Amino acid sequence: MVLAIEDCRHLTRRFEADLLLASHAVVRVHTRLMAGARRSARERGKSDPTDSEAVVRVALREPDLPRASLAGPARDVKLLVDHRRRLVRSRTAAANKLRWFMHEIDPELPVASRGLRGLCVLDLLDAELDGHQGVVAEIARDLVGECRRLTVQINGLEVRLRRLVEALAPSLLDIPGCGVISAAVIIGETAGASRFKSKDAFAHFTGTAPIPVWSSNKVHVRLNRGGNRSINHALHMIAVTQVRRGGEDADYFAKQLARGKTPKEAVRLFRALIADESDTQPAASPADLRLSVAA
Repeated sequence: MVLAIEDCRHLTRRFEADLLLASHAVVRVHTRLMAGARRSARERGKSDPTDSEAVVRVALREPDLPRASLAGPARDVKLLVDHRRRLVRSRTAAANKLRWFMHEIDPELPVASRGLRGLCVLDLLDAELDGHQGVVAEIARDLVGECRRLTVQINGLEVRLRRLVEALAPSLLDIPGCGVISAAVIIGETAGASRFKSKDAFAHFTGTAPIPVWSSNKVHVRLNRGGNRSINHALHMIAVTQVRRGGEDADYFAKQLARGKTPKEAVRLFRALIADESDTQPAASPADLRLSVAA
């Protein structure tokens, strides 16, 4: 039996896990697919029975709905990446405030633009603050300690992420310009490349597939502003790094720009992810859809 559930993972994650542990297959129905089915219902408005009927209609109509799976190492990577991002934001805020206080204490003190993420620079600031008294110096010392604590945590998370990335998708690290953090973002946000039916579907998910714009029987494309913006940003940074380093990838980039095309980095990443994943899940077929509904 296959169960269709409205895709509200912040609410249904535990319910999905219980169903999967009970050996049920679960497909996810995105909310945007339910709008048309809800409008065609006999009753107007929005209610649980109406939503349940909309889930059934969509699940019977769409044969390639994504299947739910138990959270694996990819979710651990995503949680660690999100936690690191929060710590980096906190360190940036503390470093900005610390820079203002250090300028007030000693305007001539040179501090590199990104120097406050280095432990050796923080040690030098601590030594500089030892000869100053007052509330400003006291707060500055607290901010130095906060930056040091956050830097140690961030560095520890990066070491942990490197071990996970090397175990889950070592092929990503072989791609020029793809570092540990970019690879971790791609792994965590993708949550298993095998759930995409093709490289084109993955390109749409990442927002790297251009959107066709027809005018007077002439095909034009425009930049896709949708898709997963975290992966899209990681792909952008990889492409920028490749162009800056030069070589084969930079030549390919220049050639595509001359032709009016966009970089196809997402296709290469998709192939690398598929090569690293050994387990795949078959998609649900219409014959299997004996539906029990939960909306």
